[in-house]
Amino acid sequence: MAFREMDPKQLTGNPFERIGDQWMLVTAGNRDHYNTMTASWGGLGVMWGKNVAYTVIRPQRYTYEFMEANDTYTLSFYGKEYKPALSLCGSKSGRDVDKAKETGLIPVFDEAAPYFEQAEVVLVCRKLYAQAIDPACFVDTSCDSKWYAARDYHKQYISEIVKVLVRE
Repeated sequence: MAFREMDPKQLTGNPFERIGDQWMLVTAGNRDHYNTMTASWGGLGVMWGKNVAYTVIRPQRYTYEFMEANDTYTLSFYGKEYKPALSLCGSKSGRDVDKAKETGLIPVFDEAAPYFEQAEVVLVCRKLYAQAIDPACFVDTSCDSKWYAARDYHKQYISEIVKVLVRE
Protein backbone atom coordinates (compact mmCIF):
# COMPACT_ATOMS: atom_id res chain seq x y z
CA MET A 1 0.00 0.00 0.00
CA ALA A 2 1.19 3.47 -0.80
CA PHE A 3 0.73 6.51 1.37
CA ARG A 4 0.80 10.14 0.36
CA GLU A 5 1.56 13.11 2.54
CA MET A 6 -1.27 15.50 3.24
CA ASP A 7 -1.48 18.97 4.76
CA PRO A 8 -2.69 18.50 8.37
CA LYS A 9 -5.31 21.22 7.81
CA GLN A 10 -6.88 19.04 5.11
CA LEU A 11 -7.44 16.14 7.52
CA THR A 12 -11.06 15.05 7.54
CA GLY A 13 -13.06 12.99 10.00
CA ASN A 14 -14.42 13.74 13.42
CA PRO A 15 -11.59 13.40 15.97
CA PHE A 16 -14.06 12.39 18.70
CA GLU A 17 -15.25 9.51 16.53
CA ARG A 18 -11.78 8.58 15.28
CA ILE A 19 -10.20 8.47 18.74
CA GLY A 20 -13.08 7.63 21.05
CA ASP A 21 -15.10 5.22 18.92
CA GLN A 22 -12.83 3.84 16.19
CA TRP A 23 -9.72 3.91 18.41
CA MET A 24 -6.15 4.41 17.26
CA LEU A 25 -2.80 2.71 17.59
CA VAL A 26 0.07 4.49 19.34
CA THR A 27 3.35 3.06 18.02
CA ALA A 28 6.87 3.94 19.12
CA GLY A 29 10.31 2.46 18.57
CA ASN A 30 12.35 1.52 15.54
CA ARG A 31 12.81 -1.30 13.05
CA ASP A 32 14.69 -3.41 15.60
CA HIS A 33 12.37 -2.93 18.56
CA TYR A 34 8.96 -1.29 18.75
CA ASN A 35 5.58 -1.68 20.35
CA THR A 36 2.05 -0.57 19.61
CA MET A 37 -1.02 -0.17 21.80
CA THR A 38 -4.62 0.77 21.28
CA ALA A 39 -5.80 4.09 22.66
CA SER A 40 -9.23 5.65 22.90
CA TRP A 41 -8.15 8.74 24.83
CA GLY A 42 -6.30 11.71 23.41
CA GLY A 43 -6.91 14.71 21.26
CA LEU A 44 -5.85 16.94 18.40
CA GLY A 45 -5.50 20.70 18.40
CA VAL A 46 -3.16 23.64 18.19
CA MET A 47 -0.59 24.55 20.83
CA TRP A 48 2.45 26.82 20.68
CA GLY A 49 1.63 27.65 17.06
CA LYS A 50 1.84 23.99 16.02
CA ASN A 51 -0.65 21.29 15.05
CA VAL A 52 -0.46 18.87 17.96
CA ALA A 53 -1.69 15.57 19.29
CA TYR A 54 -2.34 14.94 22.98
CA THR A 55 -1.49 11.37 23.89
CA VAL A 56 -1.69 9.73 27.32
CA ILE A 57 -0.06 6.46 28.39
CA ARG A 58 0.07 4.73 31.75
CA PRO A 59 3.63 3.90 32.91
CA GLN A 60 2.86 0.18 33.28
CA ARG A 61 2.08 -0.14 29.56
CA TYR A 62 4.91 -1.65 27.52
CA THR A 63 4.58 1.10 24.92
CA TYR A 64 5.49 3.63 27.63
CA GLU A 65 9.11 2.40 27.54
CA PHE A 66 9.26 3.12 23.81
CA MET A 67 7.62 6.53 24.19
CA GLU A 68 10.18 7.49 26.79
CA ALA A 69 13.13 6.23 24.73
CA ASN A 70 12.16 7.91 21.43
CA ASP A 71 11.42 11.47 20.34
CA THR A 72 8.85 10.39 17.76
CA TYR A 73 5.86 8.07 17.53
CA THR A 74 2.85 7.53 15.31
CA LEU A 75 -0.88 7.62 15.81
CA SER A 76 -2.68 5.54 13.21
CA PHE A 77 -6.35 5.12 12.37
CA TYR A 78 -8.10 2.15 10.73
CA GLY A 79 -11.33 1.06 9.11
CA LYS A 80 -13.98 -0.77 11.14
CA GLU A 81 -12.79 -4.14 9.83
CA TYR A 82 -9.65 -3.74 11.95
CA LYS A 83 -11.49 -3.33 15.26
CA PRO A 84 -10.64 -6.94 16.33
CA ALA A 85 -6.94 -6.28 15.64
CA LEU A 86 -7.05 -3.05 17.63
CA SER A 87 -8.86 -4.87 20.41
CA LEU A 88 -6.04 -7.40 20.62
CA CYS A 89 -3.43 -4.60 20.60
CA GLY A 90 -5.22 -3.04 23.57
CA SER A 91 -5.70 -6.22 25.58
CA LYS A 92 -2.39 -8.07 25.12
CA SER A 93 1.06 -6.87 26.07
CA GLY A 94 3.88 -6.70 23.56
CA ARG A 95 6.01 -8.18 26.34
CA ASP A 96 4.07 -11.42 25.87
CA VAL A 97 2.97 -11.53 22.21
CA ASP A 98 4.08 -10.30 18.82
CA LYS A 99 1.09 -8.08 18.08
CA ALA A 100 1.90 -7.71 14.37
CA LYS A 101 2.07 -11.48 13.97
CA GLU A 102 -1.10 -12.07 16.03
CA THR A 103 -3.15 -9.46 14.13
CA GLY A 104 -1.65 -9.64 10.65
CA LEU A 105 -0.79 -5.94 10.78
CA ILE A 106 2.24 -5.23 8.59
CA PRO A 107 4.75 -2.77 10.08
CA VAL A 108 6.17 0.01 7.91
CA PHE A 109 9.48 1.67 8.79
CA ASP A 110 9.83 4.50 6.27
CA GLU A 111 9.22 7.31 8.78
CA ALA A 112 10.71 8.48 12.09
CA ALA A 113 8.52 5.92 13.89
CA PRO A 114 6.77 2.73 12.76
CA TYR A 115 3.17 2.45 11.64
CA PHE A 116 1.14 -0.22 9.84
CA GLU A 117 0.35 -0.75 6.18
CA GLN A 118 -3.37 -1.21 6.87
CA ALA A 119 -3.80 2.26 8.40
CA GLU A 120 -6.06 4.74 6.66
CA VAL A 121 -4.43 7.78 8.28
CA VAL A 122 -1.09 8.10 10.10
CA LEU A 123 0.04 11.05 12.19
CA VAL A 124 3.80 11.19 12.64
CA CYS A 125 4.38 12.98 15.95
CA ARG A 126 7.42 14.57 17.61
CA LYS A 127 7.25 15.05 21.36
CA LEU A 128 7.29 18.64 22.60
CA TYR A 129 6.20 18.23 26.22
CA ALA A 130 5.63 15.39 28.66
CA GLN A 131 4.31 15.38 32.20
CA ALA A 132 2.69 12.88 34.53
CA ILE A 133 -0.88 13.70 35.44
CA ASP A 134 -0.80 15.20 38.91
CA PRO A 135 -3.77 14.27 41.11
CA ALA A 136 -3.44 17.58 42.97
CA CYS A 137 -4.36 19.40 39.76
CA PHE A 138 -7.81 17.85 39.26
CA VAL A 139 -10.44 20.56 39.43
CA ASP A 140 -13.16 17.94 39.02
CA THR A 141 -12.02 15.34 41.55
CA SER A 142 -14.56 12.82 40.28
CA CYS A 143 -12.19 12.19 37.33
CA ASP A 144 -9.48 11.17 39.78
CA SER A 145 -11.68 8.80 41.76
CA LYS A 146 -13.37 7.33 38.66
CA TRP A 147 -10.33 6.78 36.42
CA TYR A 148 -7.45 6.46 38.87
CA ALA A 149 -8.63 4.31 41.77
CA ALA A 150 -5.34 2.40 41.50
CA ARG A 151 -3.39 5.72 41.51
CA ASP A 152 -1.81 4.70 38.16
CA TYR A 153 -1.73 8.10 36.51
CA HIS A 154 -1.09 8.52 32.81
CA LYS A 155 1.77 10.52 31.43
CA GLN A 156 0.59 13.12 28.95
CA TYR A 157 2.57 13.92 25.81
CA ILE A 158 1.92 17.01 23.73
CA SER A 159 3.48 16.35 20.34
CA GLU A 160 3.80 18.23 17.10
CA ILE A 161 2.18 16.48 14.16
CA VAL A 162 5.09 16.68 11.73
CA LYS A 163 3.47 14.68 8.95
CA VAL A 164 0.07 13.32 7.99
CA LEU A 165 0.01 10.26 5.74
CA VAL A 166 -3.12 8.94 4.05
CA ARG A 167 -3.44 5.61 2.30
CA GLU A 168 -4.03 5.89 -1.43
